[in-house]
Amino acid sequence: MNTKYYTLILLLIIVPLTGTPLWADDTTEQASTLAQQTSLTLPELIYNSTEQFTSIDSVNLDGLLQRIGDSRLVLLGEASHGSAEFYNMRARITRELIEKKGFNIIAIEGDWPDVASLDHFIRGSDHDPFLNNKPFSRFPRWMWMNHSVSSFTHWLKDHNQSVNSAENSVGFYGLDIYNMFGSIEAVLDYLQGVDPYMAEVARWSYACLEPRVADPSRYSRVMQSGRFRGCEYEVLSVLQNLFQKQEFYTYLDGDQFFNAIQNARLVMSAERYYRTLHHTGINSWNQRDQHMFDTLLKILNFRGQKSKAIIWAHNLHAGDARATKMSARGDINLGQRVRETFGDNAYLIGFGTHHGSVAAASRWGGSVEVMQVPPSHSESYEHLFHEVNADNFLLPLRYPVLDITRKKLLAKKPQRSIGVVYDPETELKKNYSYTSLPRQFDEYIWFDKTRAVKPLKW
Repeated sequence: MNTKYYTLILLLIIVPLTGTPLWADDTTEQASTLAQQTSLTLPELIYNSTEQFTSIDSVNLDGLLQRIGDSRLVLLGEASHGSAEFYNMRARITRELIEKKGFNIIAIEGDWPDVASLDHFIRGSDHDPFLNNKPFSRFPRWMWMNHSVSSFTHWLKDHNQSVNSAENSVGFYGLDIYNMFGSIEAVLDYLQGVDPYMAEVARWSYACLEPRVADPSRYSRVMQSGRFRGCEYEVLSVLQNLFQKQEFYTYLDGDQFFNAIQNARLVMSAERYYRTLHHTGINSWNQRDQHMFDTLLKILNFRGQKSKAIIWAHNLHAGDARATKMSARGDINLGQRVRETFGDNAYLIGFGTHHGSVAAASRWGGSVEVMQVPPSHSESYEHLFHEVNADNFLLPLRYPVLDITRKKLLAKKPQRSIGVVYDPETELKKNYSYTSLPRQFDEYIWFDKTRAVKPLKW
């Protein structure tokens, strides 16, 4: 007999024995009390609180969209940077949010100048940037240079061609700070086109970084030695000069000016990030995620009060850091800042898997490999969800079907996170961290088995 129907029958038997009418108390409290009396295991409770599906193409997202409601921001996480199911499910959810709820911003854990080439493609250019401009030239290229993202950008281009106004078109934006060289080039190219004299001034200012910009880690090492004062004032002056002529530049083309300003901001943030990377007492992680949040706010403001944003980032950025071990170290993240600012007007969604394969590198800067993801640790959230009698499901955490499910999930457990560098043999030491899942996310999407994302050839 189906577990859900068996539970319902059992609950109906129990209610008369308690002597309390079902309608006498709060529905959630009553459901919790009844669920406790059934003595269901936690995997069974989770099963009864989930929406199962067989494939990404066929999943019914109506319930998820209802739970998202009128939220202005939806953060879509991932448990690794190299699992196809995470990319494809995020694309499926994003399409529904665009078509049914009017979202018009996609912001990703990618660098501004690289993502700008995708934005140009989906909002006008006939040239596929994956074939021509070759964005994302930095490690790890496969993170965005893959078949899943390429297919999604072509859908976005078709969608934008069907809308009636620029306000309703979907924009694609990058939140990260690493491609300092690409942003310098973008600022100089912009100024060369609108104000050659100021381009020369900016070129002189950015020259301070030139000997080290191709390898920013060298900048960090030189700063650590104390033999170099850094380029803080030079990069700040470029941003200030842009703002001094904002009215004129905006008159020429507001979109291009906004792009230039964001690139100049990235250079400033990246310079500070690398300048203080090894300084005691300065948290580089916090600098990076604060830049992501600040950039997100600038995008929302630029697109107007009616703008609505979808963010693609790793679980470590998309979830609320206050629910994780990160908080004990004094770390903040994008998800935390979003919740602090937007409250229930933001909906945070995490992803997870038990086993399969993943695209990753064995060392920083190394070549991408297809690696096997071993079964999850026996004490982890992932192992718990593996015991649920469903391969794929959506688990509401803010609005659970049974409140007891959420309460039982609150206790902190290890959670696995796989980045761009991965060693399956040492993952227990490096890739697990304690978290309270219902405090970290509003919803969790589970794929028991995942497969590696397929990189584009270059």
